Amino acid sequence: MTTLERHNANTLSVQIPVTLRTATPEDLPKLEWYGQYRHFRGLFRRTFREQQADRRLMLVADVNDFPIGHIFIQLKPEIQLGVPPHAYFYSFRVMEMFRNRGIGTLLMSEAEAQALEHGLEWATIAAAKDNHGARRLYERLGYRVFASDEGSWSYIDHRGRTRSVNEPCWLLEKHLRTV
Repeated sequence: MTTLERHNANTLSVQIPVTLRTATPEDLPKLEWYGQYRHFRGLFRRTFREQQADRRLMLVADVNDFPIGHIFIQLKPEIQLGVPPHAYFYSFRVMEMFRNRGIGTLLMSEAEAQALEHGLEWATIAAAKDNHGARRLYERLGYRVFASDEGSWSYIDHRGRTRSVNEPCWLLEKHLRTV
């Protein structure tokens, strides 16, 4: 038996408990995922302030006090005549090493439950047109494409610079309460 064969024979599977909860102030630096999302620092802080004002909600998937996934929910949508109010889900991600294990589905399910608790029976989420995996997940969960969006927006990064984003996307929606 070679060293590599002995190494492969010593493989260990580990189950890790994942807890869903709302974000805390201690989570904000951790949401940057060791610098990968540092440029969103200001957005995370602003969203947390909005959570404290009950206008948004930041759900995290926690492993050992570290957020390995999250989804943010806009709870106070703009009212449009003739359109029922929608919760808007955004900033939905799961760390790559934890994907395809049901964590994203669990986060989406909890986000939907939270939207219903806040009186919102419809949810909207955007999927980048080149992110086929996200669109497949949303459609598997019952979301349907209803529009296309140019996906243009801007934000101020951690260095105080304005960054522009142009990411064409599909807008998907779901009626959360089935009668």
